[in-house]
Order: sequence, then structure tokens, then C-alpha cells
Amino acid sequence: MAGLSGLRIMMALAGFYTALVPLSNPALADPALSALRVGEMRKLIVHEVAETAPEIAFADGGGAVKSFADWQGRVRVVNFWATWCAPCRAEMPGLDRLAREMPEVSVLTIATGRNLRPALDKFYAETGITDLPLLLDPKSAVARGMGVAGLPVTVVLDKEGREAARMIGEADWASEEARAVLRELASR
Repeated sequence: MAGLSGLRIMMALAGFYTALVPLSNPALADPALSALRVGEMRKLIVHEVAETAPEIAFADGGGAVKSFADWQGRVRVVNFWATWCAPCRAEMPGLDRLAREMPEVSVLTIATGRNLRPALDKFYAETGITDLPLLLDPKSAVARGMGVAGLPVTVVLDKEGREAARMIGEADWASEEARAVLRELASR
């Protein structure tokens, strides 16, 4: 029964976040960020007011407990992915390049759900990932807490750890359009 209850909560959160998407009005959102919603960033949902992100623990590849606060004071690009997700496979090299070429931004890729370590290592090797940390959310607690209903989803946290924007679906996060959004947030 606990699994069914958890599923209901996850579906309710997903429904809540999904219901908000059509209501998001870029004209009401942060004008500087909204002006940057071009090219790769057209699908970026910019919040009118940055929303507090939940502090839910996750682990790194070595088993150490982590939280978003570990990167406090930095803009964080938090990407939720899984080894079986084809759009995630296409998106990860751009996130890796972003981490390498824009070190003032923390790129946190969180493997959510049941992803076995050999499959994670194989995924990183096959996609050429060298600069992204291996972060794990095996029970999808972080993903559920942040209203992630499908993959990939990327959440951009400002320096204070608030959700400033969200992208549902794949994007090239190393594109100039994405970097412009992140530079704007980092300048604040």
C-alpha cells in the first residue's frame, strides 16, 4: 500500500507542475531571463518569482550524501536523467561540455530511479562524459520532490538555491542561448 500511496503523491505533484506550465506567462516572468528565451531556450519556463527548491538528500557515485546546499552560492543546472532515456543520452554531452567550458556554473546530473552502477559507468563511457559528477537518486525522492514526471528535466537554481527556471525535455545546454541565460543568472 505504501508504494501505491507514493505513486499517488508523485502523480499529484506531476499533475500540479504540469497544470502550471500552460499558465506560465513569460511576460510576467523575470524580464531579463524571459528576453533570453530564444533558440534552444524557447521551451524554458521562467518563473515570475523564484521558488524555493526542496532540500532532499541524494548521493554521489562514492556513496557520500549530498544536497543542493553543497553548491550554495553558485548557479546550479540540475538535470534529471536515466540510462534508458534516449533524449538524456543525446543531451548529456552538451551538459558535459557546459560543465567543462563554464566552470562558474555547477552542472549536477542526477540519475533518478533504478540505474545500476555498471549501466551508469557504461553510459558515461559510451557518451564520452568526463566532467560531470555521478549523482544518484535511486528512489526518485529528489525527482518526486521537485515535481519531475518525465525525463529529461532540467531545473536551474539561482545562487540562493531557488528554482529560477525549468526545461522539460532535451536541450543543448552548451548552446550560446543556454549560456546567455546562465550568465545572466550568474551575474546576480
